[in-house]
Amino acid sequence: MTALDTGTEDLRAEIDDGVAVITMNRPARRNAFSQAMVSALGTVLARVETDDAVGCVVLTGAGGAFCAGGDVKSMAAAPADHGDGAGPSLDARIHRQRLNQRATSGRLWGMPKPTIAAIGGPAAGAGLSLALACDLRYAVPGAVLTTAFAKVAFAGDYGGTWFLTRLVGSSKAKELYYFSERLSAEDACRLGIVNAIFAPADFEREVMERARRLAHGPSVAYRYMKENLNRAVSGELGECMDLEVTHHVHAGLTQDHREAAQAFVDKREPRFHGR
Repeated sequence: MTALDTGTEDLRAEIDDGVAVITMNRPARRNAFSQAMVSALGTVLARVETDDAVGCVVLTGAGGAFCAGGDVKSMAAAPADHGDGAGPSLDARIHRQRLNQRATSGRLWGMPKPTIAAIGGPAAGAGLSLALACDLRYAVPGAVLTTAFAKVAFAGDYGGTWFLTRLVGSSKAKELYYFSERLSAEDACRLGIVNAIFAPADFEREVMERARRLAHGPSVAYRYMKENLNRAVSGELGECMDLEVTHHVHAGLTQDHREAAQAFVDKREPRFHGR
């Protein structure tokens, strides 16, 4: 296991047998965002995306919560921003958050490696958005998921409206945003937001078992699969089918494919090397 220096106590990261485990670490605030946390998250994700020792990324939270999103207590304590030039301009604030969103939820969605959200407790607001940005989501029975934005008169950020619409459809996504109702893990699983629910005692083992399986799988094929599947939710059919062919033929030329074919003939498990 290799610990990564994130530059802040608000975020922990380590590489364990090919899996990068990134932990949001503000348990006293249910892992609500801090500027240090979200900045470090973007930096760490950029690092593990290009690290050949990492085959899968798991995002989770410390202390029995996933992430509460924005720190509402800090927002309430901050002085009102009247746009009088005392702080960054509105355009500068928007641009800064755009960059961070692309570096965090955008990178979780787009990086050519499988990503997993391990939801060990509440996931709300932008915290839920980060979970939705991952390829797979696993939860414990007591986890609660909520968009939460309407409760604090926000419209929503970190891509949650886009991700949720593609998981549950436009009408259901609007209902979940407008009313900000709390979903149990079981309800989220029935809607297809959560892939599976594991008992707390088994949760870490079950998630890491799947993450390691992905980390040691055919990484070239996974890269192409993920791009195909991501484009399938936004691209035109013909364009997606053309891309599938290109990726399928390229994957057929890899050593991993030849190894898997031979392993099938030999009736054994294949040994993948990402080539």
